[in-house]
Amino acid sequence: MIKELLSVLMVLVALTCSIVKPNEIPIKNERVEPQTLSRALKKAFTADREIQKLADKDFVLLNLVYETTDKHLSPDGQYVPRILFVDPSMTVRADIAGRYSNRMYTYEPSDMKLLLSNMQRAKKFLKAEL
Repeated sequence: MIKELLSVLMVLVALTCSIVKPNEIPIKNERVEPQTLSRALKKAFTADREIQKLADKDFVLLNLVYETTDKHLSPDGQYVPRILFVDPSMTVRADIAGRYSNRMYTYEPSDMKLLLSNMQRAKKFLKAEL
């Protein structure tokens, strides 16, 4: 019952868009196509057993293939990939973000520890706010 409640109330939105504008995203002094970043993030996400266990047990995941027109799902701009934590009131949690100030919701394959930590924080916030 707790699993269903938490799954319904907390949504982890993973936007890994395959069709994006032709601009490139600079990461670590390299220019990488957004599709490549999305695939690499998805591979790292699925390879991490702790993240998979937590995601399966406590989160609802939404993988968008096409960019959304909903401005609430792109609070700091449209870029890919990005992972947003949305609370039960359907508000994007700006206090749970990645390590970049200009792309708050970007995670790279090397950021899986940070993502796991943020997932654990989101779970704690949800329990505290219920």
